[in-house]
Amino acid sequence: MNRNRVRSLSSALAVAAAFWTPCTGIGPTAATHAEPPAPVAELDLSRYLGTWYQLAAVPQYFNVVCARDTRAEYALDEYGDVSVHNSCTTWSGAQNEIRGTATVTDPMTNAQFHVSFPGVPTQEARYGPPNYIVTALGDDYSWALVTDPNRLSGFVLSRTTALEATQWREIRAAISTAGEDGCWYLTSPTTGGLDLLAPLCTV
Repeated sequence: MNRNRVRSLSSALAVAAAFWTPCTGIGPTAATHAEPPAPVAELDLSRYLGTWYQLAAVPQYFNVVCARDTRAEYALDEYGDVSVHNSCTTWSGAQNEIRGTATVTDPMTNAQFHVSFPGVPTQEARYGPPNYIVTALGDDYSWALVTDPNRLSGFVLSRTTALEATQWREIRAAISTAGEDGCWYLTSPTTGGLDLLAPLCTV
């Protein structure tokens, strides 16, 4: 690993740690709202399947290994659930991937899921309560905002590696409506899109 990559990794981990250190007063905290964020009124699962690029996210312990080009691929499996294939490029340039399953927990909207990943602590159970809520969605399914009932996670997903300024304004508004802060989110460097790692509120 070259010095620039080491420096970038150190900076990224420092930023992530700051977001998750309780004494800083920065970053998401659980149980600050009486109700979880609302899902979109209706999600067409067939339109939601396919490839999504992660353009920003609240740092999580499982994604600090990802340096760039993080994406998710969703498809129906043989049981009618959604197969999940997440992948990214690490700081050393290697490929990192994990596979799991998403099960709809809210058939009224189809917008809340329980996502499980074998071998990942707290996410091993095949079925359970929702931990993935599609709380905002572009009218044309070009972007989506995903969080969880406690607002401890957040993901900006896009069908393309770059979004228009108007779409970013919609996303920032959706983050606020969901009860989150755009400064909790770090941009995800993406080939063909934003090539920097920074709090979304500063971009």
